[in-house]
Amino acid sequence: MTAKYLVTGASGQLGQRVLHHLLETSGVEPSDIIAASRKPDTLIEWAQKGVAVRRVDFDDAASMEDAFAEAERVLLISTDALDRPGIRLVQHRAAIAAAEKAGVKHLLYTSMPEPANSPLLFAPDHEGTESALTASSIPGWTILRNNWYFENLYMSASTVLASGQWYSAAGEGRVAHIAREDIARATAAALASKSDDRKIYTLTGASSYTHRDMAEIIGKATGKDIAVIDVPVEALVQGMVGAGLPDPVARVYASIDTMIGVGGLATITSDFQTLTGVEPLAFEAWIDSQADTLKSMVK
Repeated sequence: MTAKYLVTGASGQLGQRVLHHLLETSGVEPSDIIAASRKPDTLIEWAQKGVAVRRVDFDDAASMEDAFAEAERVLLISTDALDRPGIRLVQHRAAIAAAEKAGVKHLLYTSMPEPANSPLLFAPDHEGTESALTASSIPGWTILRNNWYFENLYMSASTVLASGQWYSAAGEGRVAHIAREDIARATAAALASKSDDRKIYTLTGASSYTHRDMAEIIGKATGKDIAVIDVPVEALVQGMVGAGLPDPVARVYASIDTMIGVGGLATITSDFQTLTGVEPLAFEAWIDSQADTLKSMVK
């Protein structure tokens, strides 16, 4: 029997929550879902619920052909090789080619806002994947341009809350970020849709914030005053290198601030509401839900 919906990256944080929302929010039958991962042994819980589990590795064409067999709608969650720009594009193109060969009817891809001409160092991976998808013979496709997750704050939260200093090269740029849980809910809704249209959605929160706005909100929730200190991007890179990050990785992370500074994450849309019928979680509410964890980082 043909399974309708396949989720790649199913063992990752986003993939896990997409599976949850397919079952619990969108009401998809477990027998209509395939969970695919490089680590299928981590998906036992889903197999016990009746979800089919398959191995998929975007560096292994045979595994993709086997995984995509008989799947009608495939969610391609972008891979995690952030420290090696270009590698993901090779992997994603291979996955799209395998989906074409398998006769997939609709492919969904998790991209980023405004990938064309973006200063973000891995933006070309997303732009190239979008181009490969739109040029493919797959009948239908959906591109989900996901804004930054609230949860990405945890990459620097412990350092910021311990020192009370947030070094930023983003200036007064704003971020319309959104909870990972909301991204998962909207992604599951798009995957479970019967639509065969070719569409691009940009998933954002309902408000946008500068780093100073965020620092003030976090400070109120934790009782810790946070000073945002403006620095040039190269100083930001060297600070991260001094903290132990390899230079190429530091430059990738610093390019996020550059992107914010030029407005690359500022656009607010109603696409989340269009897909889900509900409002996205507000940043303030998410910070309140994380207050105990954040307070534990205060020195």
